[in-house]
Amino acid sequence: QVQLVESGGGSVQAGGSLRLSCAASRYMSSSYCMGWFRQASGKTREGVAAIKTAGGSTTYTYYADSVQDRFTISQDNAKNTLYLQMNSLKPEDTAMYYCAAAPRDVCAFNSWSLASRFVSWGQGTQVTVSS
Repeated sequence: QVQLVESGGGSVQAGGSLRLSCAASRYMSSSYCMGWFRQASGKTREGVAAIKTAGGSTTYTYYADSVQDRFTISQDNAKNTLYLQMNSLKPEDTAMYYCAAAPRDVCAFNSWSLASRFVSWGQGTQVTVSS
């Protein structure tokens, strides 16, 4: 299994931005679906965004409705790193954020947000947004 380590969390005011990073222990080839999840206190873990690469530079991305147009997922295969750029942050974005890896076919419209399909998880990084 790939080992994942998140970083970049912190405390910001509403409207601010953060960029989360997730360093992987091995090359993130087109074999993986990579995702970001979050879990707020007292709530279930929810999918935030996911990405997979196809042949060449083609990528497919998936976003939760709540973060569409505010968050951007990307990956740098040369650095074995997954990113989540978060803009226009809101207090309701406050949560522990996790990156995760799954077999490539998990990245599909009806399955990318299912935490149970992801096999490797990082330890999480806390994001706190104050109003």
